[in-house]
Amino acid sequence: MAIMFYEKDCDLGALKGKIIAIIGYGSQGHAHALNAKESGMKVIVGLYEGSASWKRAEEAGLTVKAARDAAAEADFIMILINDEKQAKLYQESIKPVLKPGKTLAFAHGFNIHFGQIIPPPDINVVMIAPKGPGHTVREQYQAGAGVPCLIAVHQDATGDAKRLGLAYAAAIGGARAGVLETTFKEETETDLFGEQAVLCGGVSALMKTGFEVLVEAGYQPESAYFEVMHEMKLIVDLVNRGGLSFMRFSISDTAEYGDYVTGPKIITAETKDTMRQVLKDIQTGKFAREWILENQVNRPNFNRMRAIEAAHPIEKVGKELRSMMTWLQPAK
Repeated sequence: MAIMFYEKDCDLGALKGKIIAIIGYGSQGHAHALNAKESGMKVIVGLYEGSASWKRAEEAGLTVKAARDAAAEADFIMILINDEKQAKLYQESIKPVLKPGKTLAFAHGFNIHFGQIIPPPDINVVMIAPKGPGHTVREQYQAGAGVPCLIAVHQDATGDAKRLGLAYAAAIGGARAGVLETTFKEETETDLFGEQAVLCGGVSALMKTGFEVLVEAGYQPESAYFEVMHEMKLIVDLVNRGGLSFMRFSISDTAEYGDYVTGPKIITAETKDTMRQVLKDIQTGKFAREWILENQVNRPNFNRMRAIEAAHPIEKVGKELRSMMTWLQPAK
């Protein structure tokens, strides 16, 4: 049975007097740093020299230092830069200044689970992973709410690693919504699978293919875009609010009937078998090895696929249509 923690289960005092280093000031980094600071924590932001985020963090009232200096000074080090950059940063800026009893924290288990970072046994290794993008973590905190988090302990050198992790989850607002206990293995493998098979890979492919089928059949690209991409948010918002049953309650009976009879034709037994293979590739480390090697050779396949996808007609049509939707915030 799932174990959940809330504010009543968390002791912010566990981090009182300790220094938290937030390494990185991107989507998650800025939210963690500002939320923790406003929760009364001592926060330092660690960046590389010349980072474009340095001035932005200082203007937000945060103390900024080079990553190595921040890690050396901190008791609790949260790494919030891209997965593929973490191992190099750890070797150069964190490992040399680690001392027994410090806590190394992550918001995703990739580098620990796949052995790209192997911390010494005399430090705590924990994960506090918000289940939402950084801007939402920040917005919900400012609204007095929070984004649910996952917590996992990989190494408990001091005997209070979970207590420290829960204190951090509370400091960034996650305990207001609930903190689910998991493991680095479970978080890493389910997160990668969700991204690839459903949330990013699956949904993107589904929308593009639906668009292509309608356009090839002679329908206007604009009509196709509205039907298969624009309205996706409307459906997902309903699911997010009340599950599949609430979504089906909210749509027409015609749409609900189409859901039941057509969904199984799209997601077939063969599709499910393919998903199982995707999960196997994640579990065995095949995907991780491919991604690590891709970065070592300067991402030729990644860059090629990114360029191809950016040129897809659904992107051109969508950009034109969104420019007329004045209520949408421009994408940056």
